[in-house]
Amino acid sequence: MAFMVWSGFVVLILALLAIDLGFFHRKSKVIGIRESIVWSIVWIALALAFNVLIFFLYEYNWLGVGVTVGHAQAGREAAGAFFQGYVIEKSLSTDNIFVIAMLFAFFGVPPANQYRVLFWGIVGALVMRGGMIALANLLTHFSWVNYLFGTLLIITAIKMLRAGDEQVAPDRNPLVRVARRFFPVTPDFHGSRFFVVEGGKRHATPLFIALLAIESTDLLFAIDSIPAVFAVTYDPFLVFTSNVFAILGLRALYFALAAMMDMFRYLKQAIIVLLAYVGAKMLLQKVVEIDANLSLIIVCAILSAGVVASLLKTQVEALQAAAASIPLAEMGLAAWRPVRKLLVLLVGGTVVLIGVVLFFTPGPATVVIPVGLAILATEFVWARRLLNKLKETALRAASAVTGRSSDRAPAKPANHRDAVEEPADRDKR
Repeated sequence: MAFMVWSGFVVLILALLAIDLGFFHRKSKVIGIRESIVWSIVWIALALAFNVLIFFLYEYNWLGVGVTVGHAQAGREAAGAFFQGYVIEKSLSTDNIFVIAMLFAFFGVPPANQYRVLFWGIVGALVMRGGMIALANLLTHFSWVNYLFGTLLIITAIKMLRAGDEQVAPDRNPLVRVARRFFPVTPDFHGSRFFVVEGGKRHATPLFIALLAIESTDLLFAIDSIPAVFAVTYDPFLVFTSNVFAILGLRALYFALAAMMDMFRYLKQAIIVLLAYVGAKMLLQKVVEIDANLSLIIVCAILSAGVVASLLKTQVEALQAAAASIPLAEMGLAAWRPVRKLLVLLVGGTVVLIGVVLFFTPGPATVVIPVGLAILATEFVWARRLLNKLKETALRAASAVTGRSSDRAPAKPANHRDAVEEPADRDKR
């Protein structure tokens, strides 16, 4: 049965990849920010839909899912673990995006061919991560692995902290060096082709060298991210599926964030804190047990703090540049408005996100989501409209319930009247 579930998931992923490259992106083209944001939303929506499926698979043990890890895992517990693993992997992949952008710039990959490189890079990443997760799952049978993974994550955080803004040196990449020994490399790109035949001999193009560099870089990132997800759950199916859905949206996320890298300058620091937190959680799990919902809130808070700090820094720099030509009072008002809007978006969005998660984990989702929308409604018209629709739906549901009860209530007095008046009618007769 487990084989059927794993096979079905692999077939689903292959079908999604085939539709993506074979139908929507058959021709090489430049991906704009708007299109990349739309595709990012599509991949996130698919991940959330699969999270719902995870709930039912584990809640009702369809095809034996949820009982192969030593105990019957509840649907809400499994869905919460999947979502938290997805969020962690998605956040760690943002650091990979910055490295990919540097590699594209180093090799001079044309924007129209970048999507193709990312596509095949992700296919290779899925294969590599599947093997690494299988190996890591074998190691989890030993109790000392918790301390190994935790120590590895903290060492990675320290290395990232000390590395600063080091530049990537693809020429020193072992895979790139090996490829250049076996294949001569053409000086120019040949469209979206990885290999060409020149003079009767096969040559690799710079596009293939860039692909190798990205694959090897993702392998290094996987060494960090996979132990981080194992800190959430040891179920290999949840670890693999959360990794896969986070990676599938990496291409679209790249084109959305690559053009705005300067706006998220403190996101790397947030990732360092996240790695340190997850590593410490693994090392201290025998001493301090952190609730899954609390852990998810901590992860979201760390990432939100990095985004807020980055955007505030960008806003302050923009205001400082315009300070010479703007009066002080107007500058203060101009500074407060975007800051307020940003804070409302991040706080309200985080509350709504937590409410969505609470649908699948124990918690008051029906209260948390309206609270988040109410916060967003103070600044955004779309949130006010959504909140009003939610209120109308709740009122209609309440009126339907009260209407039924009121329909039943008058029936008693009517029957009572008939019962009282019936003897009087008999007397008259």
